[in-house]
Amino acid sequence: MTDTTPDRPVIVANCSGFYGDRLSAACEMVDGGPIDVLTGDWLAELTMLILWKAKSRNAEGGYATTFLTQMEQVLGTCLDRGIRVVTNAGGLNPAGCAEQVRQLAARLGLTVNVAHVEGDDLISRIDGLRPHLDHLDTGQPLTADPVSANAYLGGWGIAAALDEGADVVVCPRVTDAALVVGPAAWWWGWAPTDWDRLAGAVVAGHVIECGPQAAGGNYSFFSELAEDAPFPVEPLGFPIAEVAADGSAVITKHPGTGGRVTVETVTAQLLYEIGPPAYANPDVVSRFDTIELAQEGPDRVRMSGTRGEPAPATTKVAINYDGGYRNRMTFVLTGLAQDAKAAWLLDALVGGLGGQQALDERGVCVETRFVPAPSDGADQERASGLLHVTAKGPDERAVGRAFSSAAIELALANIPGFFATTAPGPASSYGVYWPALVPVEEIDHAVVLDDGRRLSIAAAPAGPPPDPSINPPMIDAAPTELGPGTVLGDHFGARSGDKGGNANVGVWARDDAGYAWLTANLTAERVRQLLPETGDRPIHRYELPNLRALNFVLVGYLGEGVASSTSFDPQAKGLGEYLRSRRV
Repeated sequence: MTDTTPDRPVIVANCSGFYGDRLSAACEMVDGGPIDVLTGDWLAELTMLILWKAKSRNAEGGYATTFLTQMEQVLGTCLDRGIRVVTNAGGLNPAGCAEQVRQLAARLGLTVNVAHVEGDDLISRIDGLRPHLDHLDTGQPLTADPVSANAYLGGWGIAAALDEGADVVVCPRVTDAALVVGPAAWWWGWAPTDWDRLAGAVVAGHVIECGPQAAGGNYSFFSELAEDAPFPVEPLGFPIAEVAADGSAVITKHPGTGGRVTVETVTAQLLYEIGPPAYANPDVVSRFDTIELAQEGPDRVRMSGTRGEPAPATTKVAINYDGGYRNRMTFVLTGLAQDAKAAWLLDALVGGLGGQQALDERGVCVETRFVPAPSDGADQERASGLLHVTAKGPDERAVGRAFSSAAIELALANIPGFFATTAPGPASSYGVYWPALVPVEEIDHAVVLDDGRRLSIAAAPAGPPPDPSINPPMIDAAPTELGPGTVLGDHFGARSGDKGGNANVGVWARDDAGYAWLTANLTAERVRQLLPETGDRPIHRYELPNLRALNFVLVGYLGEGVASSTSFDPQAKGLGEYLRSRRV
């Protein structure tokens, strides 16, 4: 913990929600007002595969290089003001990233204490761990040879590094929330069994991890974010969590930045990429059905009352393996007879590739997605359907130019009005995401300090059920009345995203009567009817009455994850808005 007992909340700022976020955000957060800790999240599930490709080209790579760009801008100011920096930009090479920070500091004439966290990388032990690595959703055994396998670590390594005086803590695959849990636990001197406090910090970390989403990014009611304009004019502000001793927190942003922090913008972010209300992290299970939200003032939302349960005996592992190669061509089907045109074009293309049997022998899979358009559309573009054809296989040549050239060779010998949206091109490699669980005893969580010392971090202790027991609140209200044909989004907000091959859609009401309607009417089967793309895949529904929200998990909706998906919306970012457009 800090040298003296703090008399105020720790102020934790976020400056990155993904690898590629606004580069100026670190300066904005450091210069925009007082903060104690600057954090950033760079590691989406897809990012680990991107970093593996970078490291395969250069063994000294494997980390998020944009973090170093931001550190060049703010490191001196952070050291002058005592602002600690905690990042997961270390990716697959936290030690290398930490060394780059030291070299950067030396070039700037600065003295910096840099620690890094390790222990997430399980790739060298993958064969011995295979009995544990059945797919989290399907139960299938892992038979492929992964290129990366990273366990999600918690926040205690970060806390230990800060306690040892680190100015910068570089992490690998820690949970997104750990970037707040670690600093809060260090600041307040929490114990590993402070379940409710830790659960509150997890919730705060979940809200600020995605940067400006907490201030209105990806927000259904975006027209409400500005006073006298249809949308915010200023760039949306990055969020801040002021975490108190009891784990409660105020979510806010610096004055003068764009967007708003309201109960509903925070609700939307709480619903982003979650599953059951019992939200498991390596440090604690946070009960999202106990969170209490209150508007404390302009751009200030207090989160309190969050209950925690003992940490699980397992931790999640994000595995990626090489899926092979793929290539895509998109054909335009204009005007009349679009179904027949699509059928002829596809039949001719498969024939030009040697026929279905030859494709099967080479392990080539051809996937299609036909998007028809009204033949009498207002102009040519709106009267033109699209046929997307993707070829996947282990042989780069078979799905590379051989595929795209065979497609273009049909230009004068197939449907009327033939043209494609792209020129023929080579294949590209893709990866497959595989989630699994391993016992926490298999994880060697550790911190390497600036002087080279290595501190082992114990797994979270087991514990008895919380006392008093957790009883989520209930809402007793008459449901609002919605007439037939009502557009769902006229009354409800939604936020959606991806978790590996699954998609989640959180839907929230704006009052108790609206929530009563949701619980009575928006069943899993009704969602299936409104989203026919779900097919017969499982849909899980979870109730969050404290947030006036339902969360739906669409199992397998994204196939084998974003890296291999050929769907229209491979990360399900627009799925919530699509659901809102449906009539009920």
